[in-house]
Amino acid sequence: MNRADIHFPPKHEPLREDVHALGALMGEILLEQGGEELFELVELDRTAAIRARAGESEARRELAARMRDRPPALARELLRAFSTWFMAVNLAERVHRIRRRRQYLRGSEEPQPGGVEAAIAELKARGLAAAEVLELVRTLSIEPVFAPHSTEASRRTLLRQQQRIAHRLLERLDPSLTPNEVRTIWSSIRMELTIAWQTEELPRERLTVADEREQILFYLVEILYRMVPAFYEEIALALEKVYGAKAGTVHVPAILRFGSWAGGDMDGNPDVHAKSIREALARQQQVILGSYVDECQSLAQRLSQSASRVAAAAELTARIEQYMRLLPGARAITPARHDRMPYRVFLAQVGERLRSAYEGRANGYENPGQFRDDVALIASSLRANKGVNAGLFYVERLLRRIDTFGFHLATLDVRQRARVMHEVVADGFDDPGWLSRSSRERRDRLAEALEKDRGPVTELDALGKRTLAVFDAIMQGRHRYGPEAVGYFIVSDARGADDVLAALLLARWAEAYDKRTGEVALDIAPQFESAQALSECGRTLQELLADPLYRRHLDARGRRQCVLIGYSDSNKETGACASRVIIHQAQHELAQVLTEAGEHALLFHARGGSIARGGGRVESLVRAAPAGAVDGTLRIREQGATVKQGYGLRPIAMRTLERAFNALALTTAARRRGELPPDSAAHLELAAVLAHSSRAAYRRLVYEQPQFYQYFQAVTPIDVIERMQIGSRPVHRLEGAGLETLLPVPWVFAWSQTRYMLPGWYGAGTGLRAATTKFGLPRLREAYGSWYFLKSLIDDVETMLARADPDIARHYDALVPEPLRRFSGEIRGEFQSACEQVLAVKDSRALLDSDPTMQRSVALRNPYIDPMNLMQVDLLGRWRARGRADRELFEALLASVGGIAQGLQSTG
Repeated sequence: MNRADIHFPPKHEPLREDVHALGALMGEILLEQGGEELFELVELDRTAAIRARAGESEARRELAARMRDRPPALARELLRAFSTWFMAVNLAERVHRIRRRRQYLRGSEEPQPGGVEAAIAELKARGLAAAEVLELVRTLSIEPVFAPHSTEASRRTLLRQQQRIAHRLLERLDPSLTPNEVRTIWSSIRMELTIAWQTEELPRERLTVADEREQILFYLVEILYRMVPAFYEEIALALEKVYGAKAGTVHVPAILRFGSWAGGDMDGNPDVHAKSIREALARQQQVILGSYVDECQSLAQRLSQSASRVAAAAELTARIEQYMRLLPGARAITPARHDRMPYRVFLAQVGERLRSAYEGRANGYENPGQFRDDVALIASSLRANKGVNAGLFYVERLLRRIDTFGFHLATLDVRQRARVMHEVVADGFDDPGWLSRSSRERRDRLAEALEKDRGPVTELDALGKRTLAVFDAIMQGRHRYGPEAVGYFIVSDARGADDVLAALLLARWAEAYDKRTGEVALDIAPQFESAQALSECGRTLQELLADPLYRRHLDARGRRQCVLIGYSDSNKETGACASRVIIHQAQHELAQVLTEAGEHALLFHARGGSIARGGGRVESLVRAAPAGAVDGTLRIREQGATVKQGYGLRPIAMRTLERAFNALALTTAARRRGELPPDSAAHLELAAVLAHSSRAAYRRLVYEQPQFYQYFQAVTPIDVIERMQIGSRPVHRLEGAGLETLLPVPWVFAWSQTRYMLPGWYGAGTGLRAATTKFGLPRLREAYGSWYFLKSLIDDVETMLARADPDIARHYDALVPEPLRRFSGEIRGEFQSACEQVLAVKDSRALLDSDPTMQRSVALRNPYIDPMNLMQVDLLGRWRARGRADRELFEALLASVGGIAQGLQSTG
């Protein structure tokens, strides 16, 4: 699509105006900060790229020539210019989403599609009474779990700057602003953009686990803590509006909770251990208690009611007197002038008990329930004393936050690889051949040790002691911070029942068991990641649940079994299409096994940030799941660019959770009413052919040609990514190097940098062609129109194809030794085939014709990404030619990686 063909409907005209204004502002900043030469170079690069995209062959040659042999310092400044512009444009797009939502809510009588009210209205249309809907809502659970990302770690300084810019852009939507006020807002935006220009984007040192934890805390505290009450208010208002309930009479149960992996994910990260777990739990409590103290102080400022003007509940007055005796120096907490303001006095006492709780002093709250009781006492006093419109709203908001965040803020999961635990077991059993034994043999030995409560026969080595210390930290954490502070112990790369039993035995060796029942006080969740493990996960889980010892353990834990479904490894092993089909079938089998066993099933979706790794909209994940795989609970891992895009601003975080509620409520209701038909045999047969052929094509390219990894190392900037000081986790899973040990995140990230986007689509052309040959195009079109799973798969492939650009990727061939360039030809051939097949199935003329907003965004972004790609190719060639030792070139390369990621909004 050429720029001349791009059409902005009237509803999107404000976005174009914002982008134009921000572009002009960036031009002024470049002139001021970088000088006229930098400004002129950026303009010449930009206009040459636009003309090249319009089809001018001379402009393409000019653009390529301009990018060559630039001094590293200059290249870095140019790359920062494009990157900063994209940062501003990305914010403008998010602000436009908020603007469009507000316009819709103001100008339409119909509820916004995908929202809370739309879900409630649909449930009513299906015949559900208000009481039935409320009961349905009571059974729902939505739990995003935030995980660190090895190639995306935006600095909190820049995240806060971006927040301020976005808020200013939102402020200027106010139609009552005077011209001077508008100018002031733009001056403020310019100031923030200038500060961002003067701030390093990437850290100089590799981020620590603590740094990653703080980044996740930013989203939890500065975004979600503030907007959670509004989410519940939205549900209550929708119930009142749709069913005519009396305002203020609907109580929505707590259905939101949050999780974190920061500080608990040991898989491949030697810097995560017992100490990091303790530090994460302590820091999370410090932050949430601090937030409560701040809110109590704010409430005290609002609730200035005087005892001479209005009464307070006798119970509250008695509690104040009790705390006067309980808390040392209680009378000094509040000024004497407040002694006739009961709510202010009491809230000061509540704040003191919160501070005592964190500091471990006597008289602090022992649990969030005690804190909640005090806040609820204020609420009941206000209700009973004409305070419904005198501050009750804010007190109820605090109650919502307590119900959601407790004293732990987010549930910390702990994760470790199965192999590591088997190494500890081998040491404890003094069995050097343990790892080479069959899964069944290991399972039997583990079951016997558990049954007879056998401890290790030798003193454990350093790894063993570190591993048992983790279980000790988990138990201490639950005791100190509450049972919800620590969540699941996840066994990653699980392949057999023995992997789960190994974790159970190690927990017993660490004495991590309930002293009353004698059972291990730990919920263990296997994570099936590889294609083979996912294909066999139903049988594996069946075997595990058949074990009497494990069933006894589950009985003691409330018969709730969580299983993690990994999205990344299977994609790297089999390609996008085969991976999605394998995961779909795995969900079906797991749900079936758990249902038949009578367990409370929880499928935890460990998806990645990009589409290639299972990312995308939550509602697509829910709607595409097989019947039976979704029943009221949605636990999903969020990481990378997905977090910034879905939770970076409070109104957008609200919309993300609304969409999750909509999909979960409607799908769960349909399942429980028997309205979700199972996948048809015809559809599954079609998917099997698609998966088989696409997998074969992908494996032929990536794994069956020994030189392909050498090609990958040459054609992508993986050598730069490996050296980036971003995530605390190494890019290779085990010691050594090679395709097998390379983690999926850098694999996907490296391909996105070249614009090939290979993991998101390769094999789709071959797979769809095979399915068309066997079943005919009409049948594929019918399946696309009637089966949401296939529709979402093909739509995601189409998105990745549209974002890919083989013409730009062709420039990276210059980095590849001549004998290996044949791989580029194979990739481009499959790309062409995939485009043709997708367009045929969708009966479209061009990619993304069915999504003009995305189509327009891709077309407008490309000319600003192209110069960065061409500079990256040139810089890579020079850096490698100098033995990868030139620091200036490397700094410029880092800027190119960050800039391209900003433009594509993808970090793998």
